[in-house]
Amino acid sequence: MRWFKGFFGRTASSRFLCECQRGVNYQQKFGLVNVKLKWVKDKSLDAVVAGERDLRAACILVSVISSVSHHFVPIYHLSRHRGQLNLPQDLKLSTFIRKYPTIFHESPVLDSGGTRVPAFGLTPEAVDLHEEELNVIQQSQKDILERLCKLLMLTKDKTLPLQTIDQLKWDMGLPYDYQHSAVPNHPGLLSMVHLPDDRLGLKLLFWDDHLAVSQLQKNSVLQQKETDNNRLAFPVRFTRGFGLKRKCMKWLEKWQMLPYTSPYTDASHLDPRTDVSEKRIVGVFHELLHLTIQKKTERNNVSNLRKPLSLPQKFTKVFERHPGIFYISKKGDTQTIVLREAYDHQQLLQKHPLVEIREKYKTLMIKGFLDKSRGLYKKKTDADQELICNDRLSGIGYSSELESDGNLLSEYDSDDPAQCAS
Repeated sequence: MRWFKGFFGRTASSRFLCECQRGVNYQQKFGLVNVKLKWVKDKSLDAVVAGERDLRAACILVSVISSVSHHFVPIYHLSRHRGQLNLPQDLKLSTFIRKYPTIFHESPVLDSGGTRVPAFGLTPEAVDLHEEELNVIQQSQKDILERLCKLLMLTKDKTLPLQTIDQLKWDMGLPYDYQHSAVPNHPGLLSMVHLPDDRLGLKLLFWDDHLAVSQLQKNSVLQQKETDNNRLAFPVRFTRGFGLKRKCMKWLEKWQMLPYTSPYTDASHLDPRTDVSEKRIVGVFHELLHLTIQKKTERNNVSNLRKPLSLPQKFTKVFERHPGIFYISKKGDTQTIVLREAYDHQQLLQKHPLVEIREKYKTLMIKGFLDKSRGLYKKKTDADQELICNDRLSGIGYSSELESDGNLLSEYDSDDPAQCAS
């Protein structure tokens, strides 16, 4: 496996390995202290989460449309991907797409029965941005592979269902088609496997000690902090005006001084009823969020990680118990966990190149939405619209408008800017 070590290089110093491999020999004398801290709204971090749902859905649709050779897809084909978009059930997909005319271009098509149905392609600006995104992904292959390997290294069996990885791939910056573009290129490292429940999974075949170093350990070495028995403390900051009570401050100070167990080591010896075990759980999610490119993910995305990560019941309670480390944003009809230390107000302190691409998408989307609301995008008449005939779409399985998310004709005729407002 020399090729693997050569590929990754020596990403950590010998001191990193020393920190990672140090044993945790202590008696677990600390029970799980019953402390409950209040949730306080953080407008800055809420602003980070706002609009993420639409951005993610739009980027997924861009990837889907770009994967088709003619780059123009009828609505009933796009509707097959609806489950990945996490859009409100009462929002028609075509209505969502029409909100952003700077990203998506619309023209009718004739289906196999000769009925006119809406179809969507990409604007020149969106095509250019997608090409830029593909270039960034190409240049970030090593980083992407390391993130994927470290995610699998966090699990007990070095294996995760593809469904679970799919839920995290947007947050981790994995390519939309990572199963086909990244995994097959590394047969000695990653393998597709059939799980006992008949689902497909991804398994890590080779463990690299140089990757098994958490971000907290790396930061401690980089900051030249002296640690006693690996008792690392997490960076903590609270929302302005939080008002932490004295007894909670004392508990937090003692908790921070507890031994730190690396999320990449076996923790089966820890009693789940202790604060020591809780610190390990916090460390797991601290590392998991560092594997994401924007240091955040929806709470639902981690709810099914209990068994793979060897976590106790109700493990997500750590998010409420440690609001100085994690912030729970309730924007967008869901809960998003944000790593506080990664942000200075709304600014991500370390931006991955893919984050910059997404910011460009977001700017383009906002421009299109505002221009449309001002009436700058008028509904085209039949004479103005290009009709894409069925022969341009032949051979790709588009056979019936019955696969749509609703009545396509009424949906197409009701393209009114007032109905597109969020």
